[in-house]
Amino acid sequence: MKRQVKKIVQKGLCMLLAGIAVLTASVSLTACVDQHPDSTEGQSQADSVRLVATSPAAAQICDKLELDLVGVCQTSGTLPERYKDVTQVGTAMSPDMEILKSLSPDYVLSPNSLQSDLQPKYAAIQVKSLFLNLKSVSGMYASIADLGEKFNRQQQAQAMVDEFNTFMQEYKNKNAGKEAPKVLILMGLPGSYIVATENSYVGSLVEMAGGQNVYAGTDEEFLSANTEDIKTKEPDVILRASHAMPEQVQQMFADEFEKNDIWKHFAAVQNGRVYDLDSSLFGMSANFSYQQALEALQPMLYNN
Repeated sequence: MKRQVKKIVQKGLCMLLAGIAVLTASVSLTACVDQHPDSTEGQSQADSVRLVATSPAAAQICDKLELDLVGVCQTSGTLPERYKDVTQVGTAMSPDMEILKSLSPDYVLSPNSLQSDLQPKYAAIQVKSLFLNLKSVSGMYASIADLGEKFNRQQQAQAMVDEFNTFMQEYKNKNAGKEAPKVLILMGLPGSYIVATENSYVGSLVEMAGGQNVYAGTDEEFLSANTEDIKTKEPDVILRASHAMPEQVQQMFADEFEKNDIWKHFAAVQNGRVYDLDSSLFGMSANFSYQQALEALQPMLYNN
């Protein structure tokens, strides 16, 4: 039975890796990546600069910085009220280049996880781009500070940074003196899963919460690992996240943990410390729901 489950996992692994391959682009880990660093356009005329945000997180950041947009992404979620009548330019993964070019933006703002795919497309239509570091909360706030400086929104940016620092100080005080739990994070699609390291967004949240990722110490965001190797790590807690289709992924994980006998030998399983993460809080890129996500992690990691 174990071999059969392994074949199912291996078969689906290629699909999952393809779905998140864009997350391994080599980009700055501290702030937003300006593809035109010598340009001063937008700095002195922030109120007239034409901006497009191609992801919900980028739109949320622009809203909090009080920046107007001429284009915004299409999403099944909720966008800020400020942009309800703004032209939609397609999804975050596949913005419509023809619409983008027609808007004549000064800059297009996108997540750096999609940089390797989108940057050549923006260059082809001669549109300037800024890629925001949304792989971690700290990276998001570094990007916010950069945007505040570039578009004369330093006050708004500093207010957000101050709020973040205050929240984190209070949050860390909750766990002061507590032993750091060893955590395994599995990222799945129906039929397959891989391991998320501390370099992924969910991994960065676990690290902020004081957890110790059992696959720490690599430059990669995601790793392929078999159950025998995972067993040697002996995590205290197992977190199961979804890259897409959360209901199907939860069922896949339930079947995997039921049918693959090796999971029954994990202490985390025996102790009932296996948790399915809420996909609305634990997505693929940083956003302003991180506070709720950290609060949700608290009882999972510290068993209270």
